[in-house]
Amino acid sequence: MPLNEGLSIGALAKRTGLAVSAIRYYEREGLISPWRNAGGQRRFARADLRRLSFVMIAQQFGYTLPQIRAQLDQLPMGRTPTKADWGSMSVSFREELDARIVALTELRDNLDGCIGCGCLSLEACALYNPKDKAGAAGQGPRYLMGDRAASAEC
Repeated sequence: MPLNEGLSIGALAKRTGLAVSAIRYYEREGLISPWRNAGGQRRFARADLRRLSFVMIAQQFGYTLPQIRAQLDQLPMGRTPTKADWGSMSVSFREELDARIVALTELRDNLDGCIGCGCLSLEACALYNPKDKAGAAGQGPRYLMGDRAASAEC
């Protein structure tokens, strides 16, 4: 098939490993934009292989479709994205991933101590929150999420 004819939905499914129904869903969500050929069949740009691969990888890292769409919206829709386009888009994504890596590393390191301690020393416990001081910073296990207690020596 000539490159300018695009990929059928079946060919795109075979290349990405996605079900046809998933590709249609991503189309409805605005993550890819096929065109119709003279016979009314969907045709996809070869660049949609990369877009869908990005969607699949981002979902594995816990990103929601609105977050993924916000990233992909930075890429051009009328032409195949260049390396520079992908590089520009990846700056904010990289910053987000770096922040997640730091948070996950900190969680892992703190959780190791928490699981093994048996709460024999509440003064040094990363979950200990006297008088709910951490509640002012928001919901969840604030100290394990990176917040620091003024008096904690974790």
